[in-house]
Amino acid sequence: MNASIPPFAVVTGSQVHDVLAGREQQVIELIEEAYRVHGEGDTVNPPSYFLRFPDRPTSRIIALPASIGGNTRVDGIKWISSFPENIHSGIPRASAVAVLNDRDTGYPIACMESSIISAARTAASAALAADWLTRGRADGRPRRIGFFGTGFIARYVHTYLAGSGWSFDELGVHDLDVEHAHSFRAYLERAATGTSTGGADGARITVHESAEELIRSSDLLVFATVAGAPHVTDPAWFAHNPLVLHVSLRDLAPEIVLSSTNVVDDIEHCLKADTSPHLAEQLVGHRDFIDGTLYDVMTGKVTPPADRPVVFSPFGLGVLDLAVGKHVYDTLRARDELSVVGGFFHETTRYGAEAARSDDE
Repeated sequence: MNASIPPFAVVTGSQVHDVLAGREQQVIELIEEAYRVHGEGDTVNPPSYFLRFPDRPTSRIIALPASIGGNTRVDGIKWISSFPENIHSGIPRASAVAVLNDRDTGYPIACMESSIISAARTAASAALAADWLTRGRADGRPRRIGFFGTGFIARYVHTYLAGSGWSFDELGVHDLDVEHAHSFRAYLERAATGTSTGGADGARITVHESAEELIRSSDLLVFATVAGAPHVTDPAWFAHNPLVLHVSLRDLAPEIVLSSTNVVDDIEHCLKADTSPHLAEQLVGHRDFIDGTLYDVMTGKVTPPADRPVVFSPFGLGVLDLAVGKHVYDTLRARDELSVVGGFFHETTRYGAEAARSDDE
């Protein structure tokens, strides 16, 4: 094999934003293809690794190593931190970088700002699930959406729903921080006058004082909180059988999970780390309450019923980050806009510079 060391590039958040902004449907299609590649077994997606801190119990940094085949063909890792106290300083809770590795040599080819990539793949996954899990419904797509949690991810989920053709008659908002809830309402109002349709003119936007009020008045629910343990406990609140995009994974009590149809992105990944499905498994001692994966829905193996709540719980697969990250990298390379760091790899011969000169002679 005549391999050469590939150039190493640094990709900024502004470059990522420039490639992805306004292309929500394209990113959703990338995510759908990544799910199919994963479902067909052409990925390696080991468990995520959690770095926790005894002196900062609410904070964590997570490593998501992965490898994806198909048309993407790249290895890599996302390193993403969650420091909820950041919001009190007016900065986002999460920050992240991703490293992409060349498939042939293993050399890193890029270090990328990845909070936008992470938010985009999360939102695209949620929008894709909302589409597939409501196909064939006699009453069509839900027209009343509720957002429980009003941060960065909630905004991205709304953007991706709007960018893929969703529109709503009613939009509900609830957050433990009332100021944040009203700020999110202001965002939705701005979106209504912009290019997005998810907050279309004429739609009613309501800030709900209670979680119960929000849940009972929504047919599509987006949970995007920083909750570390279940705080929504009453299955009766879901008696109207909504579709629940349980993005933050730890909001719902096991009793709600057990009374619902449950679809996950990957069973082994989702049933760990004290997610709501994992707590349900611990309670009953089995996984029979998991109906299947989103790939199962996409391939017709699972059809969600209309007479139960449907909960989609995506743990978040590293292969999705790689799919979006490689798309950004390839787009910038095609535009000749990669910022290559010259001389990043110093030791480039097996036996050093002297041996390399000897070989040349």
